[in-house]
Amino acid sequence: MNELHLPWLELAILIPLLGAIKVMCLRDPQAARRWSVFFSGLASVCALAGALNFYLLGVAEATDLWNLPHQLIGLNLFVLDELSAPLLPLSSLLFLLTAVATQGAKVRRFSFAWTLVSQAIVLAALSSKEPWLIVALLSIEAVPPYLELRARNRTTRVFMFHMALFAGLMVAGQTMLESKDSESADIPWAAILLLGAVFIRSGMAPLHCWMTDLFEHATFGTALLFVTPLMGAYAAVRLVVPIAPEGILHGIGLVSLFTSVYAAGMALVQKEARRFFCYIFLSHSALVLVGLETVTPIGLTGALCVWLSVGPALSGFGLTLRALEARHRRLSLTSFHGLYDHTPALAVCFVLTGMASIGFPGTFGFLGNELLVNGAVETFPMTGIAVVFAAALNGIAVVKAYFLLFTGTRHVSTVPLRIGKRERFAVLTLAALILGGGLFPQPGVTSRYDAANYIIEKRNHKSLQAR
Repeated sequence: MNELHLPWLELAILIPLLGAIKVMCLRDPQAARRWSVFFSGLASVCALAGALNFYLLGVAEATDLWNLPHQLIGLNLFVLDELSAPLLPLSSLLFLLTAVATQGAKVRRFSFAWTLVSQAIVLAALSSKEPWLIVALLSIEAVPPYLELRARNRTTRVFMFHMALFAGLMVAGQTMLESKDSESADIPWAAILLLGAVFIRSGMAPLHCWMTDLFEHATFGTALLFVTPLMGAYAAVRLVVPIAPEGILHGIGLVSLFTSVYAAGMALVQKEARRFFCYIFLSHSALVLVGLETVTPIGLTGALCVWLSVGPALSGFGLTLRALEARHRRLSLTSFHGLYDHTPALAVCFVLTGMASIGFPGTFGFLGNELLVNGAVETFPMTGIAVVFAAALNGIAVVKAYFLLFTGTRHVSTVPLRIGKRERFAVLTLAALILGGGLFPQPGVTSRYDAANYIIEKRNHKSLQAR
């Protein structure tokens, strides 16, 4: 297998772990934030360098230069391929910008050490193709949010019940799939178990209550970083799509379409900003799974493009709401707040990231949604209507929330509420990615088209092995 010029993957995973040890020893929250930004930034540079190195090689897969796991146990645990190459730097950037944008009272409540641990886990999972390693890492990923909930004396029952069920279904499905006594007739049952795990982790209705509970009780930053890398979709691509029969894949599309429309309707009637964001996120992330059921180049390309657009758009949207919360605590959507005069930059960022999340023209999400509909409508003719309907509801919900938060009255404050430099940097960086991807979409679409063909090739290879 081809090798990267340097051990970028292992460095990107190891640096946040070392940084977490350093940050845990610090008592000053401001020092913890600075060191967290430093280590997260180094990991992001390594992840970006690894992705660029991979594309310069022009190969389908590549391992690290040292490849220590292969030397120790004979397995290529960390591998870059067409699917994961852009996901690593993007996910790492989300962790970095969340740490950068943390200020004010949130510095004391946000756990920078466990955020670095989560970053290492996510990067390790995204750079892995080994099913059991993915199962283990996605199960461990639930530990930092659980520990935060415990530290904040908040209820953990709903979150841990769903995460335990998620881990159990993954272990059961993968065990059945790789059992020596398993037959081809067992593959659909294994796929159903794995699909159930994907539905739980992705928050597909009616298995979404853990996500609203997490946003309600955890810090906004922790909840945001746990859901925005879309690890449920990654598990679906790695564990379910290669082995699932077509009937099960069609089930993914139907459940995802229902979730997208249902969550969009729920976002329209929410009375609290965090729950509003949670349902907006659920509606858009469900569209990624809609495209996975097509297993066609166009449909998969659209789904993977939506995946790339959902991350920066909804992360920027979430960080904007988080910045507003830092000034006003929890935000209600039952009355007008009139914050535009105090924070016009946040108002602009709110509109930009909110419209980008629904695929507004000029953003990368617009092209992704078009490809998704064109590819999926061949399998389900009603897909186009459902996607457009969900987008319309989401658009109305975003505009409604904007008017409630930024207009309608005059807000009186004795302290300045302007956006800070770190928050401005974080949100504008994501905005640049959103608009850059929309104005120059060809590199991203080409990369996702190659990834779609790569996924289809792996699925066909698995089918031949099963026969």
